[in-house]
Amino acid sequence: MNRQQPSGMPSHRYRDVFSRVDVPLTDRSWPSNRITEAPLWVPVDLRDGNQALPEPMNPARKLAFFELMVEIGYKEIEVGYPSASAADFDFVRLLAEQRLIPDDVTIVVFTPARRDLIERTVASVAEIATDVVIHMYTATAPTWRDVVLRRDVADLSDLIARGGRDVLELCGGADNVRFEFSPEVFNLTEPDVVLDICDAMTTLWDATPDRPVILNLPATVEVATPNVYADQIEYMHRNLARRESVILSVHPHNDRGTGVACAELAVLAGAQRVEGCVFGNGERTGNVDIATLALNLHAQGVDPMIDFSDIDRIRRVVEHATGIEIHPRHPYVGDLVHTAFSGTHQDAIRKGFAARREQADDDAPWTVPYLPIDPADIGRSYDAVIRVNSQSGKGGIAHLLESEFGVRLPRRLEIAFASVVQERTDHAGGEVGASDLWTMFVDAFVRDVDDAQVVEVDVIGSHTTTVTVDGVARSVGLIEWSTGGRTRWAAGIGDTEPRAEAAAARSAAAIARECQRSESSTLSYASLNALS
Repeated sequence: MNRQQPSGMPSHRYRDVFSRVDVPLTDRSWPSNRITEAPLWVPVDLRDGNQALPEPMNPARKLAFFELMVEIGYKEIEVGYPSASAADFDFVRLLAEQRLIPDDVTIVVFTPARRDLIERTVASVAEIATDVVIHMYTATAPTWRDVVLRRDVADLSDLIARGGRDVLELCGGADNVRFEFSPEVFNLTEPDVVLDICDAMTTLWDATPDRPVILNLPATVEVATPNVYADQIEYMHRNLARRESVILSVHPHNDRGTGVACAELAVLAGAQRVEGCVFGNGERTGNVDIATLALNLHAQGVDPMIDFSDIDRIRRVVEHATGIEIHPRHPYVGDLVHTAFSGTHQDAIRKGFAARREQADDDAPWTVPYLPIDPADIGRSYDAVIRVNSQSGKGGIAHLLESEFGVRLPRRLEIAFASVVQERTDHAGGEVGASDLWTMFVDAFVRDVDDAQVVEVDVIGSHTTTVTVDGVARSVGLIEWSTGGRTRWAAGIGDTEPRAEAAAARSAAAIARECQRSESSTLSYASLNALS
């Protein structure tokens, strides 16, 4: 059945995650859990995301981003790596000195476990009266221990403990300061090693339910399927000492493209806090996208506790701050994510909208096919939901004409017009907008010539509809007739229904004459006089 051939790529050089780290959990409970409330979201765009930019944010862009995150509801924000650069240090001081941190917002600052860098970090948050988290990290995985730090487990544990004691000493017992520790590359660290280090930190920092310690467990380099990360998180969740005094946090990266799934499964496994970037910016392939995570909850009926009701404005601020454009297929925020070009999709969406209009209940469950959420929830209009190209069908074409101009075509005319559009788009390629469709419609069906000779045709039916072009409402007359066993349509435009019907009759006569000239057989028609 599978005729694929060996790729020739050196896959043998790599080991799966089970060859690199023990994953001891076998009796797991996370697969049967459900997410019923939002975790604590912690955007790290101003630190981790900023470090990933070819041109780091200047103070103005950083401040605009910070103010946006506060406005839409983030209550804990990592604002920088003060010991890494003067720019980061100065930004934290700007927030402090100009009192730009709301009383209900906690800021987080990031530091390695090294005394001089901890001193610099603590100095950056001096005199801040709001809550502050000092976030200390050290890589713990074997390759990092052996290649980067050149320390064994005992030496590494001592280094981390010294850093933890320095944090305690330098913070001077400030009541508004709490502590966070990240064993970087947690997901490739031996479970018992990382468990012992984390328990030592909660003991050193005297974690209590009233003053919990954050233990942040990063998938610094994503190396396994998301279920493995969930097993690792559940193992820590079950076995950590002082669990009631720990806020269990995760920080997935996206090297395998499954960062969102890793975060969701980690929350099922016991994580209470998620660090990431608003639209997934970050080192290499990025940090987990916490906007997607939040809107995934929204789509499941769970309040994400962050306001994305004007997602296009949020996008503009983020793009300006980072200098990175959002991909058009990026979940929820991309230009094309609510757009259907496929004919079958368009038809289903159009019928879904029609059924919803009949309900006349904005709070009714959302059940429009192919749209996981109502675009209006995030400030999007319906204009771009259905767009037309050579892949589109009659439903999408009719939807655009109706939504943009008010034209409601009879079903058989939808079919006839779809053939016209298909022929044009197949030939020209590309996308056509509503105004293009109206022009095609007029070209195909309107022949408003005053001297047209009335030709007798076999009329099947007539219809009238209205159209609004350039703000002016007009009537449109539609006539359907048959010729040699083939159904044809004609349309006319007027300022009243009778005049539109008369114009349609003239169009029908002119199109009939075109048919006579283009077809060798003589056409047989019945009277059109009643309509003209």
